[in-house]
Amino acid sequence: LFTRPQLELDIRSAGLQADPHQRLGDIRGLKVLFLGGGGGKQSVAFGLLGADVTVADLSPEQLEGDRSAAERHGLAVRTVEADMRDLSVFAADSFDIVDQPYSINLVPDCREVFRQVASLLRPGGWYRVVIANPFGMAVRQRDWNDGGYSISEAYIDGARLTWDDQEWVYDRGLKADVPKPVEYRQTLGRVLNGLIDLGFRVEHFSETIDIHPDVNGEPGTWDHYVAFVPPWFSILARLEN
Repeated sequence: LFTRPQLELDIRSAGLQADPHQRLGDIRGLKVLFLGGGGGKQSVAFGLLGADVTVADLSPEQLEGDRSAAERHGLAVRTVEADMRDLSVFAADSFDIVDQPYSINLVPDCREVFRQVASLLRPGGWYRVVIANPFGMAVRQRDWNDGGYSISEAYIDGARLTWDDQEWVYDRGLKADVPKPVEYRQTLGRVLNGLIDLGFRVEHFSETIDIHPDVNGEPGTWDHYVAFVPPWFSILARLEN
């Protein structure tokens, strides 16, 4: 669901996707690295706004989605197969923006990635990263208990966690044998201090991305659950000069 190519974007929808909080300004001509978010769902949004876009992802299949989406929109998008923990294929100070959708929780320690990003960004460059709510990773959607969602996991930095995917993530009729996801908790202390220690200044923080909370919904449903436990945070930071 999160990596299906977007094939029908226009300038308005691209702007809302690439810069939902209107913080980046005019990105025409800027060099953008889209990190760990292959599939073509978001990278073309930056291309439509005039940015010079590169996508780095570990999966060649995901990168093919970016190439397909770029071709559909008549854009030139560079794709590079790489591990987000080792971006030495890129020169230092070579990007104005690094945008990382939900992928940082796939590595045991987010600070490894932050160091790579800091080396690639030019002074004053932007880094947007989406993380799992580390408190929410301890609360399951099924754990409604007559008035609240129970905490079922200890709050441990770097904990390796797994669970069943949501029903809407993929079609069970087509992919019945998909393994459970494995992610690592990145506590807010680790994330924020990791950025600060590398010279980033946090400019914006959002808890409401891609969710439709319904506090009056049926307990145990996704929309009711996210009204109590926002699943994702988006952090926009800028590398100090």
